[in-house]
Amino acid sequence: MSFSPEPPSLMGANRIQEQRERWDRKRSRTARELIQTEQHYCHQLELVSTFFVEILRAKGTLKQDIRDAIFSSIKDIQSVNQSLLVHLENGYLGQGLDKFCSHLDHYSKYVDNIYNAKKVLEIQLKKNKAFRRFKTLQEARPEFKDQKLEDLLQTPVQRILQYNHFLQDLTANTSPDDPAFEQLSKAVAAVSEVSQRIQDNTRKHENHLQLCRVQKLMKGRKTKVMAAGRWYIREGWLKTVPPKGTEAKPKMFFLFSDMLLQAKHCSLLLPSSGEKFVGQHAFPLQDATVEKVFGHTRSQGGLLSLTFPKAKLLLM
Repeated sequence: MSFSPEPPSLMGANRIQEQRERWDRKRSRTARELIQTEQHYCHQLELVSTFFVEILRAKGTLKQDIRDAIFSSIKDIQSVNQSLLVHLENGYLGQGLDKFCSHLDHYSKYVDNIYNAKKVLEIQLKKNKAFRRFKTLQEARPEFKDQKLEDLLQTPVQRILQYNHFLQDLTANTSPDDPAFEQLSKAVAAVSEVSQRIQDNTRKHENHLQLCRVQKLMKGRKTKVMAAGRWYIREGWLKTVPPKGTEAKPKMFFLFSDMLLQAKHCSLLLPSSGEKFVGQHAFPLQDATVEKVFGHTRSQGGLLSLTFPKAKLLLM
C-alpha cells in the first residue's frame, strides 16, 4: 500500500498552478519577442518614411501620384505601429492591440496595392535617372545596413503574417479567465482577415502572371487567354485520337477554370515562331462531361472521352 504525501485535492490544485506557470512563461517569452521584433520593424518603417517619403516630397523628385502608388499608406502604418510599440513597451498589450486592430484598414490598403507598387517602382527606376540615383544614395547610408527599398516595402506584408503567429501563440497561452483573452481573440480574428487577404492577393497575382505567360505563348491576337474570373489550372501535351482511326497526334492543351484550350506548335520553318503556339479550339467547360474509356487516367495509355455542347474529344 502506498500513501500519497498530499491529498488529491491539493495535488490537483498544484497541477493547475504548474500549468498556469507554464502558460505565463510561454506568454512572457512570446511577448518579449513581439516587442523586440516590433522595435526592429518600427525602425524599418522609419527608414522608409524619413529617408524616402519625406525627402522625396520635399525634393519633388517624384510626382505625388507616383509617390502614393509606391509608398501607399506606409506613413499611416508607421504612426499606428509607433503607438502599438509604446503600448507594448509599457505593458498595455490588450489596450495596444485593440487600438492597433481599429486601424488595420491602413494595412488592407497597403497589401492591396503591393503588386502595383512594385510595378511602378520598377518603371521609375528604369525611366527616372534622378530617382534611380537618389535611391542608390539613400540605400548607401549606414542606417540601412545594406537593406534595399524593395525589401523594406515588403515588411508591412511580412509583419502581418508574423502578427498572426505571435497572437495565436499569446492566445494559446492565456487562460480564458484572463481579461486579456477576449482582446487577444478579437485581435487574432482581425489580423487573420488581413492575412487571408494577403494570401488571396498572392493567388490572384500568380494567376494573372500565368494567364499573361500563356497569352504570350499564343501567336497573334486571335486567341484570347486573358479574361475576368478565369483561373489557370495546368497545361501539357496530350494525343488526340481522330474518329476515323488514323494516327493520334500530339497537341498542347491549356486547362483553365472555364475552358480547355487546344493549340499546336507554330511552324518550325518560321524563325520568329520560337516556342509560340497557335490556338486551334477553345472548348467551354460549362456542361462538359468527362468519361474514362479505358486505362488509368494518370498513366500512359489511358483514354478519355470529353464531350462538349458542340464537340467531342478523345484524348490519351
